[in-house]
Amino acid sequence: MTKFSDLDLNPKVLKAVEEAGYETPTPIQAGAIPAALQGRDVLGIAQTGTGKTASFTLPMIHMLARGRARARMPRSLVLCPTRELAAQVAENFDTYAKHVKLTKALLIGGVSFKEQDLLIDKGVDVLIATPGRLLDHFERGKLLLTGVQVMVVDEADRMLDMGFIPDIERIFSLTPFTRQTLFFSATMAPEIERITNTFLSAPERIEVARQATASETIEQGVVMFKASRRDREGSEKRKVLRALIEGEGEKCTNAIVFCNRKTDVDITAKSLKKYGMDAAPIHGDLDQSQRTRTLEAFRNGELKVLVASDVAARGLDVPSVSHVFNFDVPSHAEDYVHRIGRTGRAGRDGKALMICVPKDEKNFDAIEKLIQKEIPRVENPVKTEDKPRRGKSEKAEETPEAETAAKPDRRSRGERPERKEAAPERQERNDRTDTKPQDKPSRGRGGRRTGGGDNKVVGMGDHMPQFIALSFDERRAG
Repeated sequence: MTKFSDLDLNPKVLKAVEEAGYETPTPIQAGAIPAALQGRDVLGIAQTGTGKTASFTLPMIHMLARGRARARMPRSLVLCPTRELAAQVAENFDTYAKHVKLTKALLIGGVSFKEQDLLIDKGVDVLIATPGRLLDHFERGKLLLTGVQVMVVDEADRMLDMGFIPDIERIFSLTPFTRQTLFFSATMAPEIERITNTFLSAPERIEVARQATASETIEQGVVMFKASRRDREGSEKRKVLRALIEGEGEKCTNAIVFCNRKTDVDITAKSLKKYGMDAAPIHGDLDQSQRTRTLEAFRNGELKVLVASDVAARGLDVPSVSHVFNFDVPSHAEDYVHRIGRTGRAGRDGKALMICVPKDEKNFDAIEKLIQKEIPRVENPVKTEDKPRRGKSEKAEETPEAETAAKPDRRSRGERPERKEAAPERQERNDRTDTKPQDKPSRGRGGRRTGGGDNKVVGMGDHMPQFIALSFDERRAG
């Protein structure tokens, strides 16, 4: 079995690896590190949680140990799709380069430009950045990429999914043609094939696992759920989610809940907190400081449930996540693999449960087709028994709104309402009087009564103006 000591790494790097508690490299590390040390381009394909980050950090530290950085000209560049992943890569460099004098800078959004400019001006060996913030610094004239010797694109497929293709191509054009390029990804989309054919030179392709496969240590399950009414789908889904979490009991030491939309992340986190669960949201609209605090609390065990959007689906290095709950079926089948890859890491057991509503069944079928296996169906933990026929006591407790809903208006059904019978007292009073309806006293001007049956008012009555009674000839003569 291959050990890190067999990979011809710098002794200072090996010392840091041993202190971190690692002895045997993962398959992707064993395949990528020797090729990278030889100066070859590398295309690494492996599922999340297999140690891709160390596959490029270790050889980079080895190669950068000799030499010195110049102001505003980094010697290596690592591109990451999200701030969280970039921060994790930076932590890996701190861990493995502690015995080597290397400098680094982290360029991500939500952090002051001034602090980042100071680091770049001093000169950095390793520049870790998100594409947008990197180009911001370049356009401000604070950064030159002509000195880049090694360039890494981490989570390349996610980078492309998030619309970074034009930025990636531009950044490649700003770096020297002689650079060494390392591509690491969990899946291999056709678009990535085009990029790699354009910018990589005869790469060493290392594919550890079949594309888009879920780890065998993860127990999967899905609840096929249909809401009682469309407008109640959200609240009833959250009830199912709470029941799934509670049903795991003590086995659920911590969990990540994934939602497709940022608004659902906030609503779901508030719902869990309302019902006594220790939960907090994380998505791209939150301040970087708040996202960092939330992640730290989750890593340290101070937070039990992290409700996240896909911004956190990759690169979250929390080795002991016991459960993943997919509140929504992901729109892209590949994202399902990355989401559940947050649990069952480093050979540990994990569990991933998902809630699927009828409108998501097409996406769910695509997931089963991608992973080439059927996800076991799980019984809905929220019991929905048929309601028995209600008696008088139950009907009396029904709210007026429910009663109105149960008895819709006859007019709404297009039926003519029945004429109500006159009250007995009114009928008897009508029988005792000889006054016909037309003989009843009527009201004149100002609401005054003008009399009974003998004082009929026809037309304008006695108040007709005299000129109206005159003939046409009489009016003309006058």
